[in-house]
Amino acid sequence: MGITLEHAQAAIQAAHQKALEMGVKMNIAVVDAGANLVAFARMDGAWLGSLDISIKKAKTARFFDMPTGAIGGLSQPGGSLFGIEHSNGGLISFPGGIPIKDGHGQVVGAIGVSGSSVENDHAVAEAGQQAIEGK
Repeated sequence: MGITLEHAQAAIQAAHQKALEMGVKMNIAVVDAGANLVAFARMDGAWLGSLDISIKKAKTARFFDMPTGAIGGLSQPGGSLFGIEHSNGGLISFPGGIPIKDGHGQVVGAIGVSGSSVENDHAVAEAGQQAIEGK
């Protein structure tokens, strides 16, 4: 399974619903296996600066097939990936980006969320990820 527009929209809807439940305003981006943007939503009043961050979180999660928070742990001073955020035109190395896998465990895309604390961003992204992986 690749990420179709239908999948991406389902992820956006689930993430949007989670954000509403949490009372936060988010930018939500879904990319395909090639890290190309498939769907995007900016909730009313969400920070403009978080628009770019959400897309970069999704791309970062896909480029390295791991949650962006995990990359953050590896990119601290002295870490094996220190400075990686300067590669690929700019990466995001804090939580809110999560790879999306198919039923065979193959990464088929990613979701990135930004607009609140990194813990909230991750929770909203996880809701979107589960909407696709649960199908």
